[in-house]
Amino acid sequence: MKVLVTGVAGQLGHDVVNELIKRGIDAAGTDMKPEYSGIQDGSAVTKTPYFGMDITSEDSVNKVLDEVRPDAVIHCAAWTAVDAAEDVENHEKVYQINVCGTRFLAEKTAMLGGKFLYISTDYVFDGQGERPWEPDDKNYAPKNFYGETKLLGELAAASASPRFFIVRIAWVFGLNGKNFIKTMLNVGKTHDTVRVVNDQIGTPTYTLDLARLLVDMVLTEKYGYYHATNEGGYISWYDFTKEIYRIAGMKTEVLPVTTAEYGLSKAKRPFNSRLNKEKLAENGFEPLPEWKSAVERYLREIGEI
Repeated sequence: MKVLVTGVAGQLGHDVVNELIKRGIDAAGTDMKPEYSGIQDGSAVTKTPYFGMDITSEDSVNKVLDEVRPDAVIHCAAWTAVDAAEDVENHEKVYQINVCGTRFLAEKTAMLGGKFLYISTDYVFDGQGERPWEPDDKNYAPKNFYGETKLLGELAAASASPRFFIVRIAWVFGLNGKNFIKTMLNVGKTHDTVRVVNDQIGTPTYTLDLARLLVDMVLTEKYGYYHATNEGGYISWYDFTKEIYRIAGMKTEVLPVTTAEYGLSKAKRPFNSRLNKEKLAENGFEPLPEWKSAVERYLREIGEI
């Protein structure tokens, strides 16, 4: 089997390629730049065949996929700067990346007879209430432009071929790139106190754990919609920060505030990011480990403990 992974200069794509190579699966990676520009950590991703590909160009997508001819594509590339996506001057670029790029990839993958795995987000829902979102819920109502484009990406993936997986994730952290944990560690080292919202509820997702699941998934034909975050229950960003500092041995005081009190975000954030993940076990997939374990392993990976 040959698997093409997009977005390998990012957190998730980096770990997915490494997981594929670890299992002896033929892999190739793509990203925007002509040469691999992710972390130079000596892992398999830095030695894997790499293709510069502009997913917003149908010609570029067709050229690379015709050369690689993958049996499956794991599509990790996306515009993920949620606040910047709200700027009108960025709308066309965000749309081209998250919607058109996904459509080009999904349609070409289908033409080649391959499987297509699309990474999506809890932002496709309206973020209200307290009921965990089900993978097959269709009551979408994204509250920001990023969420709108990710939903349209889902629809593009699902319409291209029945051989699709759509995996929604939330609160992602990994080695290769920026994330909430790295931000809070940096802030905690320079401030005695930090203010963190306590009325947005969800569960973190460690890319190292998620990569294992995605590879498990793409080796099957159990197509459809899934939710995947680490186990361990639903928490707030405040709870998340407290645990980060506890494990890291930091004494920074964390002050809980409401979203309204915090008031800095340009894009509306979901209050309810609870994702029901029971469908994973129902389909024979091993759930991700508990999030506290994931945080500890990640802090060790980046040398903070």
